[in-house]
Amino acid sequence: MSRSALGDLGLARRVLAGEEAAFESLFQTYFPGLFRFALIRVNYDADAAEEIVQATLCDALRKLHTYRGEAPLFTWLCTFCRHEISAYGRKRGRQPQALGGVEDLEEVQAALDSLAGDTSPEGAARKQELASLIRLVLERLPGHYGDVLEWKYVEDISVNEIAQRLQVSAKAAESLLTRARLAFRDGFAAVCGGQADLEP
Repeated sequence: MSRSALGDLGLARRVLAGEEAAFESLFQTYFPGLFRFALIRVNYDADAAEEIVQATLCDALRKLHTYRGEAPLFTWLCTFCRHEISAYGRKRGRQPQALGGVEDLEEVQAALDSLAGDTSPEGAARKQELASLIRLVLERLPGHYGDVLEWKYVEDISVNEIAQRLQVSAKAAESLLTRARLAFRDGFAAVCGGQADLEP
């Protein structure tokens, strides 16, 4: 286990032991990142994002005893945040929001280009369907693939920062990002039924 993972696990254990300073550290360290993570998924509704993150932290704290340090604590917390975002959307009958910078992926850009200029209700519905498909593919990617794509294309963080989050070398992070792009391409092609132009 890396030094960073040991640090995360140590923080979790201190929180579980009732150490108030540890709870404050957890909140101050992870609330901002979780807030940004939620914000882009609720159409930049700051009140909704804050509500979601508060619920995320409450739920995660109740289950903190299950954290084993096998993944970075932020990644573990994002799993809870995704569930809260989904629950929030279901309660309000909302579809998930399209993922900001993910349209920079060439496969998504090709699909968006095919809908460009279509301002009809049918065109709007197709764009919403595309957003749902993007979310579906990202959520079903194996391992950290969905995480690294969101970090790179939504949060716009560097490969070195991704490496730090995953506690791996920069070379390993770049390799993972390459595999994630390929997995996204395959998944996106599958759910689109080959209708989008997926050639590079």
